[in-house]
Amino acid sequence: MRQAVLMAPGQIEFREVPAPSAENLAPHEVLLNIKRIGICGSEIHSYHGKHPSTIYPVVQGHEYSAIVTAVGSAVTVCRPGDAVTARPQLVCGSCNPCKRGQYNVCENLRVQAFHADGAARDFFVVDDDRVVKLPDGMSLDFGAMVEPSAVGAHSTKRAGDLKGKNVVVSGAGTIGNLVAQFALYRGAAKVLITDISDQRLDIARKCGIEHTLNVLQTPLEEGVKDVFGEEGFQVGFEVAGVESSIRSLMQTIEKGSTIVVIAVFEKDPALSMYYLGEHELTLVGTLMYRHEDYQEAINAISSGKINLNPLITNRFPFEQFDDAYNFIDANRMSSLKVIIDLTE
Repeated sequence: MRQAVLMAPGQIEFREVPAPSAENLAPHEVLLNIKRIGICGSEIHSYHGKHPSTIYPVVQGHEYSAIVTAVGSAVTVCRPGDAVTARPQLVCGSCNPCKRGQYNVCENLRVQAFHADGAARDFFVVDDDRVVKLPDGMSLDFGAMVEPSAVGAHSTKRAGDLKGKNVVVSGAGTIGNLVAQFALYRGAAKVLITDISDQRLDIARKCGIEHTLNVLQTPLEEGVKDVFGEEGFQVGFEVAGVESSIRSLMQTIEKGSTIVVIAVFEKDPALSMYYLGEHELTLVGTLMYRHEDYQEAINAISSGKINLNPLITNRFPFEQFDDAYNFIDANRMSSLKVIIDLTE
């Protein structure tokens, strides 16, 4: 079978390796035939050697959809022929976070495509407790986007009850777009999404996010007044991953409010402890998702409440993995979700 290995930053090696055997599956293992892979922003950091925890060499691919080829003797969540996706988290199950159900922050967490090999291959074996079946009729493209959608589902819960609150999402890439959509899904009164790319903001509007702001043209403080008036905003989501973005959120958000940090920062930002302390802000971290977030994401997508169509901007065959990264580099302001299609 084919396999794409990120040997070092900027260096992908294609290999032909033996395919896993259905006869050798453990009772709770599932053999997947990978069909689609979404390229994630964090993997772009890995490709450029700027992700703080990537271990090289590594097989990338953690946003994916697949068809079940075979199942172990104890598997009940799926059967051969089913379309599925699966969480990429490998957890210990015995640390304190795992014991209290927060396995997404397992003390010994390993994430496939970063700390362990991922799904950039034709066949892939996963444990059944991480598998989620896709509804009949859901496209394999959408199946590969359940993972980033689950990030939106989980991170918006980290902010508490959003009903009736005004929200600013800084960064209109794929994750920022999905965070904004899930904020609306959870009952936010108004959501303003910001970016420096008019193309990304146009895609946000196509996804149903009415209020957009290009912060290169209009300062955040001014844009907030235009959209929210005297109401201001009570929740901010930092998805841009740049210092100026989180500092602007801290300066403009209503006192006593909450900011959720989602982005991976290439360089740690210098934050204003004045705004954090004197404005009594709550700064919240969020990491990935849990199984229920995958299930909620699938339900929201299949019901039409989360719109993925405008987010898929480009697709490449498996043999052009390198070309996909180069395309993203050359089109950062206009491309969002790039899909690798293993069937082409």
